[in-house]
Amino acid sequence: MSFETLLFVAAGGIVLGGLYALMATGLAVVWTTLGIFNFAHGAFIAAGAYIAWQISSTEAFGLGYFAGAAVSVAAMFVIGVITYALLVRPFERQPNLVLLSVITTLAGATILESLLDILWGARSKQIARVVEGDVSLAGVTISANEAVLLALVVVILIGLGLFLRRAPAGRAMRAVAQNREAAQLMGLDVPKLYAIAFGLSAALAGLAGLFIGSIRFMTPTMGTDPLLKALIVVIFGGVARFTSPIFAAFIVGLIEAFATFYVGLYWAPAVLFAIMIAVLIVKPEGLFGKYEKTV
Repeated sequence: MSFETLLFVAAGGIVLGGLYALMATGLAVVWTTLGIFNFAHGAFIAAGAYIAWQISSTEAFGLGYFAGAAVSVAAMFVIGVITYALLVRPFERQPNLVLLSVITTLAGATILESLLDILWGARSKQIARVVEGDVSLAGVTISANEAVLLALVVVILIGLGLFLRRAPAGRAMRAVAQNREAAQLMGLDVPKLYAIAFGLSAALAGLAGLFIGSIRFMTPTMGTDPLLKALIVVIFGGVARFTSPIFAAFIVGLIEAFATFYVGLYWAPAVLFAIMIAVLIVKPEGLFGKYEKTV
């Protein structure tokens, strides 16, 4: 492999890592706050893409990319809150919440994907790029659209980190994640914070769908593969810190890019799973997780 090819593959892996970081961070917000895995996250990604297409595309409302992004984020936040209210909150006090949430969010994902198929059909669509052309960075030429998306991902993740660390609602969400009972005793509205976490996660999924929709063709089931990759990232990196899934996402993106180059697209997922299993054997808490001794 020449040095130029190495840089080109690495650049593709970094772009993938940025998308995976956005998807996995949204998934981790619900995971760390509520302690459940949201199987509707992939459907949220698809819904966000289709809403953005409806607003931005010249074949629909034609209001432009950024108007589509704004409406998509707002709509997905509302959809996330509704999903929590209908599929999670009624079972919060049940001892088997984790299992029930798997069933309800899977059902929610199926219903949402069916609605997307009814509203927009199965025919593939694509969101117009933010910018056209190519850019050269460190001797590597990549799509200008991908460069802009990567920059936007970095800004979004920084903003999310500042929200969780500085904003009162973000700090309250972190407190609930650490100890629900103590947070309730301190007067925090736990159901409201859970709803915010679900809404924020769905908004991030919607942005991920918007970005993916400008790179690849969209279908109602387009969120299935991103959901799997987000799950791999969260398990691989752990959720001990806000940055854990972000670092893991870029590692997974680079691994996938080089695996695709060397062994092909078909075998790349097998390589990812093999590496994830190897890491979990050595560090069950994840690559960036913290070991907690249990009695």
